[in-house]
Amino acid sequence: MDITIALGGGGAKGNSHIGVLRCLEKEGFRVRAIAGTSFGGIVAVFYALGYSAAQIEDKFAGLDQSRLYGHGAHEGPSLLGLAGATHWFESILCDKTFDDLKIPCALAAVDLNCGCEVTLSKGRLVDALLATIAIPGIFPPRHLGEWELVDGGVLNPVPVSLARSFAPGLPVVAVSLNETLGRPAKTWTMPIPNYVPRPIVERLARLSYAQAFDIFLRSLDIVDRAMAEYRLSVDAPEVIIRPDVYHIDLLEKVDVRAVARLGEEAAKAVLPKLKQEASWHHRLGRIIFGGRK
Repeated sequence: MDITIALGGGGAKGNSHIGVLRCLEKEGFRVRAIAGTSFGGIVAVFYALGYSAAQIEDKFAGLDQSRLYGHGAHEGPSLLGLAGATHWFESILCDKTFDDLKIPCALAAVDLNCGCEVTLSKGRLVDALLATIAIPGIFPPRHLGEWELVDGGVLNPVPVSLARSFAPGLPVVAVSLNETLGRPAKTWTMPIPNYVPRPIVERLARLSYAQAFDIFLRSLDIVDRAMAEYRLSVDAPEVIIRPDVYHIDLLEKVDVRAVARLGEEAAKAVLPKLKQEASWHHRLGRIIFGGRK
């Protein structure tokens, strides 16, 4: 059963994508193309390179999450840097490009200069990853040519449109990590270096600018949810998988294997609908093409 898949953004919640892919593998689904935004883009690239869900889980579980966010020497202005993440990407991917992928893959980003969505499907994989995960203000934008790129989730939180563009005749499975509207807004907890004493952290949190920033982040959470729901409504994937990961903070240090299991459980819950959609598209294809695959 052939499908395409779109993996949404969500920071640490994105480890649930691994479980979704593992479930699909076990059930015999063949992912013919994959697209991703932000953390979903990371998982998409690894999967498109030929790593199995189990291999991705092992790599992510072995990563020291506390060393990802240091500032690099040439990074632009941001609250947190991506020096550790950059080093990790380069140690695994080196100079691999989209031409090295086993299946078609595209990542979503947004160019601040034109105010438009950008599809990344050519060039170095490391450059594309650092662009799609560049949460505005939190991580530095990625400069590629004339582009000043930030996180694709600004305009395309779950890139269904990109996944469908590869194979319009196949059902698209969308994995959304955004909580639906109508629930209390959540803030983000920024990673604090271990050497900063707890009393200082607590005192800073009580300052008026920190409280104002909290209001901004909670409001941004609602905007992110609204954009995700809007795009899912317009792009209309055949199946939506929603892992129960809403309790996980965007930049939280997590148990990768535990979060992956949440994705697997969510995928299992929609298997009947997914099998129905895949079967229907297969039969339709045989009718259209006279039995030719």
